[in-house]
Amino acid sequence: MIDTHCHLTFPDYAPGSSRPIESVLADAKAAGVTGCVTISTTTRDCLDALAIAERFENVWCTAGVHPLYADEGPHEWANLARCIAHPRCVAWGELGLDNHYPEPARQTQHAVLEEQLAFIASCMRPVAEGGLGVDKPVEIHCREAFADLIPILRRSPIRPERFVFHCFTGDEADMRRILDFGAWASFTGVLTYKNAEGVRRAARMLPIDRVMVETDAPFLTPEPHRGVRPNEPRFVRRIAEVLADVHGVGFGAMREQLNANTSRFFGIRVPAA
Repeated sequence: MIDTHCHLTFPDYAPGSSRPIESVLADAKAAGVTGCVTISTTTRDCLDALAIAERFENVWCTAGVHPLYADEGPHEWANLARCIAHPRCVAWGELGLDNHYPEPARQTQHAVLEEQLAFIASCMRPVAEGGLGVDKPVEIHCREAFADLIPILRRSPIRPERFVFHCFTGDEADMRRILDFGAWASFTGVLTYKNAEGVRRAARMLPIDRVMVETDAPFLTPEPHRGVRPNEPRFVRRIAEVLADVHGVGFGAMREQLNANTSRFFGIRVPAA
């Protein structure tokens, strides 16, 4: 199976760290996690993410500006275009809104989001019309912002089923908004936490053909490994096990479904163990 959302460009996995990428990927494979998608947060680290994806055959990447980096401009949109045109780059993002923190200012987040969605729309246009002819899905960051964000996404030309709301930590009302919109959701180690029964109730609402799992490493290590830092792709199996329990299915069946979902959403083949 694949960890569909981690951040291998972060310093936790840099050369010379206690957990360099080579060790992280080897331990993941030993645990049955045969690939991962490393997620971009700026128009600069998207190039680093692409370099990692080009280096390791079982790693893919994305290209986008995280809302918490919205004020770190100027944003070099041409770098996103360079990455998204590459076959190892399988999605835009992560992009969206974050209402949990006071900074960056809401106005800045909204402006960068609108600009980014407009840029994606321009890249979707056929080459004959000046675009890239690229139609790839979108990783969404949405923290305490569902009511603000979904109307904005509705106005974009991107089809609802091309969005996945990563690291879902909302409640049943938030999940209903996602379902009514027609998007996907992905779950992290938060799903395993004792105080996250509301997240598990929301997870039961989501059809299993619209769900994925992720670590969001280096953050949010799942139970029973919660004290381990940094989080790593190898722990995504535990999240899948809990998700299987939530839906009342066996782990084998859930793993097959998750692999099928991953392949369908990102257009990639899950590497064999």
